Amino acid sequence: MTAQHPGPVTVLPVPGLPEVAAGADLAAMIADAALAGPGLRDGDILVVTSKIVSKAEGRVVRSDREAAIDAEAVRVVARRGATRIVQTRHGLVLAAAGVDASNTAPGTVVLLPADPDGSARRLRKSIGERTGTRLGVVITDTMGRPWRAGQTDTAIGASGLIPLRDHRGQADTFGNLLEVTLIAVADEIAAAADLVKQKTTQIPVAIVRGLGGLVTDADGPGGSALIRPAAEDMFRLGAADVVTARRTVREFTDAPVPADAVSRAIAAAITAPAPHHSQPWRFAVVESPQARTTLLDDMLAAWRADLTADGFGPEQIDRRVRRGEVLRRAPLIIVPCLVSDAAHAYPDERRTAAERAMFLVAMGAGVENLLVALAVEGLGSCWVSSTLFCREAAAGALSLPPDWEPMGAIGVGYPAAPAPDRPERDPQEFALWL
Repeated sequence: MTAQHPGPVTVLPVPGLPEVAAGADLAAMIADAALAGPGLRDGDILVVTSKIVSKAEGRVVRSDREAAIDAEAVRVVARRGATRIVQTRHGLVLAAAGVDASNTAPGTVVLLPADPDGSARRLRKSIGERTGTRLGVVITDTMGRPWRAGQTDTAIGASGLIPLRDHRGQADTFGNLLEVTLIAVADEIAAAADLVKQKTTQIPVAIVRGLGGLVTDADGPGGSALIRPAAEDMFRLGAADVVTARRTVREFTDAPVPADAVSRAIAAAITAPAPHHSQPWRFAVVESPQARTTLLDDMLAAWRADLTADGFGPEQIDRRVRRGEVLRRAPLIIVPCLVSDAAHAYPDERRTAAERAMFLVAMGAGVENLLVALAVEGLGSCWVSSTLFCREAAAGALSLPPDWEPMGAIGVGYPAAPAPDRPERDPQEFALWL
């Protein structure tokens, strides 16, 4: 649907609302104040600050603010000092989970409405019935924005209006086809209304008039339509998510792995620390089916020969080599290699072993950087220690330079399914505080 807006748009404050308490008939309060003030007309959009909705719905709790944020957040996106950007169970990403300690009694905090779209639907229905008007309702909360200073009001709930205006497939004034133009109309309405509501005037409701073309008879998709799906969100990973985004993936789709994504991951890998200002990391990227088959077949033959020599029976061997089958299911394999030509020579075994360990630690840091960077690119990975047991076979299959020492193999591809939840682990069990 394409809405036309030929006339001017007016934003009107709705003064005169008393303090809202739990159980208050908020719809009646807003209707009375609107009728006593600017009035209501068909096609008006009522913009309501979420705090008074929360107060009426009993979302004021006696709690420490940080504890309330913990309870409302489903994941921390970013953290700096005491400030947390989190995702709420609504799917909203904002500072402090929307928990507000202002304009509420000491010792209490105000939470966001439990169901902002449901709240908007109820307000629209009740106010419409009381006033006999055809309305839209937007419920707002204040949010910051990446890369932009300051905050602005944003729609977190909506009813009876088109929240997004889609221009995709239309032509601009020059005849160019618009491909990505999707306008967040409800957010624009929320921000416009905040110009008259503001934060210090104690006017929590405004009327936006002149956008009747956006008002619908049906409740519509609500403010939840403005939440970008995780699969489409290029900025989903916050600072707190980056490291934990790396998960072991064993099932992949057949989609090809972009070479530029692998190159960016390798660029991240080689920022790892290393001894003696060296760069000991090398990466053999195995993308052709022939190279992958040669590598995996030669490695499998080497494993079987070793296990047979160790006295294992056929079933035992099959069970052990099955662990490497994940590499055959991956569209691409990366073989990280260690080049330790910068290692210092020592006359005794102890210092030689320590020197070797330094380079192995650096190699592990590089591999972890690589795996995390692949996850940031949306790619799954699985590190398999396989080549460590048959380095000569792996190096020969790939015709690696003689000083490249294979250090496992990494299957890479797009995950075929979401990874299961990571088991909870207490970090104190892995730490010794002295």
